[in-house]
Amino acid sequence: MVAGTVAALAARGAYAGLRRRPPAGEKTWTRTNHRGELVTLLEGPAVALGVVAGTLGASRRDLAVTTATLGALGFGVLDDLRGSGKRRGLRGHLGALAHGEVTTGAVKLAGLAVTGLGAALIDGGDPADVAINAGLIAGAANLLNLFDLRPGRAIKVATGTAALIAGTAVLAGDGSPRGIAAVAAPAGAALALLPEDLAERAMLGDAGANALGAALGASAARTLPRPARAGLLVAIVALTLASEKVSFTRVIERTPPLRWLDMLGRRPVPRAVPLTNGPLTGDPLTAPPVQAAPVAADQVHRGQLPMMTTPASRRRPPGRHRRAAEGDSRNRSGGWILALLKPPARQEP
Repeated sequence: MVAGTVAALAARGAYAGLRRRPPAGEKTWTRTNHRGELVTLLEGPAVALGVVAGTLGASRRDLAVTTATLGALGFGVLDDLRGSGKRRGLRGHLGALAHGEVTTGAVKLAGLAVTGLGAALIDGGDPADVAINAGLIAGAANLLNLFDLRPGRAIKVATGTAALIAGTAVLAGDGSPRGIAAVAAPAGAALALLPEDLAERAMLGDAGANALGAALGASAARTLPRPARAGLLVAIVALTLASEKVSFTRVIERTPPLRWLDMLGRRPVPRAVPLTNGPLTGDPLTAPPVQAAPVAADQVHRGQLPMMTTPASRRRPPGRHRRAAEGDSRNRSGGWILALLKPPARQEP
């Protein structure tokens, strides 16, 4: 309870401070989400700082969680701010590396592996434990980022994973209070900023998802017995490999319980209304589309084409799209008409 509360308060405070004075300017951290709306990536660093605040301690295992979180945060920020997005997934980054192209994603994957190994060495244990723990930390950091495609999805997955780790530790009888506290810190920090994520004002990005996943992996490493850790590592590897062939979003949308959980707390997705050439009658969502009247050839020749109207639900919202360049009248409303009507410039012989 204490660790989760401290992490939540620290995450909210860090988010407020970063929004007030964003490093390198607000534009550096602004991205476009799946709706085409502008959101900030500052949620990710705030969550990571909250996790660190909730796990600060003098023990070696506390230091391992902190190392995993901050290391993943650093490499995630690199990919957020410098990545191009042209290469995605293990296949994309490793394929580019095979052709001599070093992407920020490939650097991040190598950095997560080094971070996981460093945290596992700090945590200690025999070589088998170190190998399993390093794989857990790096694999969880990468896997959680694959779920950060819709508002709140990655945080919901992280919260469920934290509950699963805590429950397994208690049932196994090896869950010490410090181990449970390590699970509570990432869950508390993530839930504190879940409203911002669901409202589509902010998103975790690579920095937040990688850091949160690494913290959960480190928490599992210090909490679960070896058989449970090995089973969790196998599941992480299987899901990561499956993501190269299967879209998690499509699976979620086709599974009613998962779709309900994924949409819980989110803004509803507007349904498209068919284009019509007349007023809508009845329910616009269930009414059949109205067929457009045929256009005769002489109408096309005389320029007497029927007007096509666009429903309000399909119009572009103001301020959400790139503005036209100043001085180019063709990009403004009606500018292309003036360009056509303007007589051609007289050319000297």
